[in-house]
Amino acid sequence: FKSSIFAYQINNKMETLFQDKKINYEIEGTGDTIVLLHGFLESLEIWDYFSKNLSKEYRVIRIDLPGHGNSENIDSVYTMELMADSVKSVLDEEGIKKCVMVGHSMGGYTTLAFADQYPDYLKGIVLFHSAAHADSEEIKINRDRTIKIVEKDRADFINNFIPGLFAPDSIATFSEEIENLKKQAASTSKQAIIAALKGMKERTEKITLLKSVGIPVMYIIGKEDSRIPTTIAMKQAAIPNRCYITLLGGVGHMGYIEAKEETLNAVKCFAEQCL
Repeated sequence: FKSSIFAYQINNKMETLFQDKKINYEIEGTGDTIVLLHGFLESLEIWDYFSKNLSKEYRVIRIDLPGHGNSENIDSVYTMELMADSVKSVLDEEGIKKCVMVGHSMGGYTTLAFADQYPDYLKGIVLFHSAAHADSEEIKINRDRTIKIVEKDRADFINNFIPGLFAPDSIATFSEEIENLKKQAASTSKQAIIAALKGMKERTEKITLLKSVGIPVMYIIGKEDSRIPTTIAMKQAAIPNRCYITLLGGVGHMGYIEAKEETLNAVKCFAEQCL
């Protein structure tokens, strides 16, 4: 691919061009670098609390992946490799050669693709409610069904999808946060939602990578995660030579909200081991 990169800054808010499209990101703090990647239908805003705290000790870079937040649409399919390349363009623009990368859900898939393509940039990775397997045939069929739902009524899809990411007992507790997530997701165009769904459907397994990866890995796992089953995540966590596990009871797919302090402290402790 060919990328055109040009960055400019407004306070800690940054923009760069990747394949002639805008990628939005923010930088806070100084020191060793932690990169925070959001998931499907999210934006860099999900990391506000994490960035505020981590930036006291580290340089924190959080990025809007293509088509999400304030980053522009790039292609009809957002492969994990494409999104990893967009992340690399930001790191190269900032002259960063080493970092710990934290990816929530789809951001974790992007992190694994980055680790596969650019291992020398990484000192550790966190799979935050994410995993290394590819979609099963059943899930691929469900992705296709979801695409049809999005094509028919994007807003209705968002309203129904977001609450299901939380543990059932958490939905009422975090009703305000759920509404905020819906507002974030509403800025994601139909084109971008479908491109991301297609990219996740097409992603390849990274189990082989886990077997050979030479850096520490952390799995953050919710016992009530409807998207990444605990049994699968725990089995994968046994594969790397150095793996840390944070297992959260009563938590679904949204630990950065459902268990904010626990997950923040887990990332802090992991970064201390790696950086």
